[in-house]
Amino acid sequence: MGTEPISGVDGVSRRRVLLGVAGSSVMGLSGCITRGEDSGLEGEIVVDGSNTLRPNTALVAEQFMWQNNQVEIPVRPAGTGAGFQQFCRGETDLQNASREIADDEAEMCEENGVDWFRLDVVRDGIAIMKHEDNDWCDCLTTEQLGLLWERGSEIETWRDLVVESDEDDWSDDIDVPDESDWPDEPISLYGRDSASGTFDYFTEEITGNVGNIRNDYSGTPDTNAIIRGVRDNRHAIGFGGAGYYYENEDDLELIEVDDGDGCEKPEPETIREGTYSPLSRPMYLYVRERSLEREEVRAFLRFYLDNTQAASLDVGFFEVEDETIEEQHERLDELYEDYE
Repeated sequence: MGTEPISGVDGVSRRRVLLGVAGSSVMGLSGCITRGEDSGLEGEIVVDGSNTLRPNTALVAEQFMWQNNQVEIPVRPAGTGAGFQQFCRGETDLQNASREIADDEAEMCEENGVDWFRLDVVRDGIAIMKHEDNDWCDCLTTEQLGLLWERGSEIETWRDLVVESDEDDWSDDIDVPDESDWPDEPISLYGRDSASGTFDYFTEEITGNVGNIRNDYSGTPDTNAIIRGVRDNRHAIGFGGAGYYYENEDDLELIEVDDGDGCEKPEPETIREGTYSPLSRPMYLYVRERSLEREEVRAFLRFYLDNTQAASLDVGFFEVEDETIEEQHERLDELYEDYE
């Protein structure tokens, strides 16, 4: 497979096409290799973790396997939290992560003798999505999002959100609405589940503590399920990776977010510059240092850094700074001195 973008087929999102291709290639590699190039490298590199970051790593892995067709790279989607459990037991080589490693996870790695380092590989934004017929809510402040999503929230309908919001909770960019302008209809809430780094990041930034979320929202490990839930209910709201939104923007709309400096959408410029705050974030690839003993792992990490910028744009993420990529290459050079 080359590096050309994969277009959607019959309405299926590009990410789903990509993951199907990556999955089928991995299964094909378990048998006779009939495609790609034999570089002389061989082995298996096991990757797990973030479902959100998986499309980027799967695309880079697919490109690498084409050039090194005796190397297998299964890219699994257990979620950031579940993935770290495996990573810190030494069961995987690489860990996709949509948040930084937690203290208890780092302690588990230390207890198990797993040394690691981290690469910053893409930037992403968490989109707040609404139904295309929602014409009353265009922007919410982080305070209002907290009121809506926090554990014990008493907000049940869209009108409740107006009633419960103080006047200074509203963005300066919009007029405070009359409560009768917002429907007295139940809000259906969709988001990632607790195994997800997106869940951890969202709850910490919006409600103040990881895991602080109301118990009546529909949590799922699959962002496409969030898309379907919001698309099918005029009164729904959901959070998930911005890339998934942009693959479905004909069917959904965004609610902008105001962190005190005005309403912002998760767009390339606002995510790269961090003005889509606080819901723009870096995403990471964690590396088990012992895996560097294997030549195929070292080669793949160099390849990953060389190709993640282009891959990120193909799958709906955003690039990290070129300077960051160069610094990480220099770090690999230093680490590789012990093996090359």
